[in-house]
Amino acid sequence: MAKILIIDDEKAIRGSLREILEYEKYEVDEATDGEEGLQMLAKGDYDVALCDIKMPKMDGIEVLEKAMQQGADTQFIMVSAHGSIETAVEATKIGAYDFVQKPPDLNRLLVTIKNALDKSDLVEETVKLRKRIAGVSEIIGESEAISAVKETIARVAPTEARVLVTGPNGTGKELVAKWLHAQSNRAKAPLIELNCAAIPSELIESELFGHEKGSFTSAHKQKKGKFEQANGGTLFLDEIGDMSLSAQAKVLRALQEHKITRVGGDKAIKVDVRVIAATNKDLKQEIEEKTFREDLYHRLSVILIHVPALKDRKDDIPLLVDKFLNDIAQEYSAPVKKITPDAITELQSFEWTGNIRELRNVVERLVIMCDAEITASDVKRFT
Repeated sequence: MAKILIIDDEKAIRGSLREILEYEKYEVDEATDGEEGLQMLAKGDYDVALCDIKMPKMDGIEVLEKAMQQGADTQFIMVSAHGSIETAVEATKIGAYDFVQKPPDLNRLLVTIKNALDKSDLVEETVKLRKRIAGVSEIIGESEAISAVKETIARVAPTEARVLVTGPNGTGKELVAKWLHAQSNRAKAPLIELNCAAIPSELIESELFGHEKGSFTSAHKQKKGKFEQANGGTLFLDEIGDMSLSAQAKVLRALQEHKITRVGGDKAIKVDVRVIAATNKDLKQEIEEKTFREDLYHRLSVILIHVPALKDRKDDIPLLVDKFLNDIAQEYSAPVKKITPDAITELQSFEWTGNIRELRNVVERLVIMCDAEITASDVKRFT
């Protein structure tokens, strides 16, 4: 149910508006002046505010200005018997959704409120999408192992040094790469990712360096590769231990010369790219087995960051669980579920072979299957 706040010093006006809006199934609160209105806006989560302009102590324009300064997401509809085009324009410039005159036409007012609510929903959804697309999740944990990772990121990120991130699957190597990019001088440029294990060996070079039209059977048009797409920014090569030897040789050359050549082409293209690589393999062992180039290893591993397995940082599990409970509640638009201390202890007793990814999946399962409070018996039952 949408929440509407009426800010007006006239009791009769507030009463009439409340009656109309409650009949339309809105939840309605009242404020008798601008100061009270600002206080209620700060405490409550209102979708729309109907705000009178002419009020004692603080007029509606000032209320609107202060609400915008405080970052209010509420859609303001300004109401006044003394309206003018200039006032309406001023209110809109400050951030008001619309302006209506007293006494308001009922149908127009209801349509305006509905449209304001639609805009509020759109703004909220846009914020969520932007966070999902561009946001970088926090690296959660205070253990000695994860604190060392954070400290290394803070020191290395502003440099141009290449970084090799190691660690088991599901530990958060991709997140480390995103943080290195986000805290670097290249943060405003793109971060381009390529999972080397997910691309067939015969296509990996096309993915990395692009191709010219007609260079192979399915090359119907020219395509830029990941190196070109990341120009000026960062290229994250995940699971680089699975890259073919021929592709490794070309990546090495690109790192040495800062140039690439598209598949089927002969033109050298300059690229300015910082490379961050990640692997769950022991690359030194791979070098001994002749499946990974030693010279490429040394090019990539200027800085080594090892992300610990969850079993080596179990003290961080309470913080991680709390983070996941809040994230999942937000995703499902549901209340945050509580978890008992004995349930946390039970979770800390597991080996977590799938690491943080596995823990997150288990927490989501518990949120879905359990009541408002998750207990140790719930953990035993659903894991």
